[in-house]
Amino acid sequence: MAETVRTIVVRRDVLADVNADAAAERVRMAKRGTLVVHLVSSPGSGKTTLLEATARRFAGRRRIAVLVGDIETDRDARRLGPLAPTVQLTTGGACHLEFPLVRRGIDALGDGPLEYLFIENVGNLVCPASHDLGEHLRVVLISVTEGDDKPGKYPKMFRTSRLMLVSKCDLLPHVPFSMDRVAEDARRIQPDLDLIAVAALDGTGMESWCDYLERERDRLVGD
Repeated sequence: MAETVRTIVVRRDVLADVNADAAAERVRMAKRGTLVVHLVSSPGSGKTTLLEATARRFAGRRRIAVLVGDIETDRDARRLGPLAPTVQLTTGGACHLEFPLVRRGIDALGDGPLEYLFIENVGNLVCPASHDLGEHLRVVLISVTEGDDKPGKYPKMFRTSRLMLVSKCDLLPHVPFSMDRVAEDARRIQPDLDLIAVAALDGTGMESWCDYLERERDRLVGD
């Protein structure tokens, strides 16, 4: 007896429901007055160090919280915990965060007043570009130690981001990295991409970064 093969065509985005939930969360957080900032980068670009410096600058002025994504361990969360309310999101092997896990982290923080929520994704310049975490602002970090060719090699991440932070810029005299080349490469992909050079350890660019965040939140809440 010949086997019968049936093909079922599904014309629906498998992430449609998750994306709808993320969009609803974005609206909800805006109504709370909370700017959600999604930080993405390759491993070791300095996301956690940036957040430590940001938390210190906002201390006593702005209420912030952090969701920290990692495949294993809570090492980054333990660094940030003394500076701001922090929730560890452990993926258990997945190379990126997805909104259902982020939603659990938001629930764990509670509904207290919050002006900034930072989501530190798993270090990866590929998979996180395809997932909406309910953020208002996606920021991609590229450190000068990585080389200035990353935007062209990982275009979707830069295309879906609004700001590029060039981190560890205090090391520029010691590495073959061109700010002009990385800016040209990135803006060929995303012409409206903003760029700020920072060095969290010595404070370079941190005032510009925090001012940028203040303006984005003002725009969000209509102040």
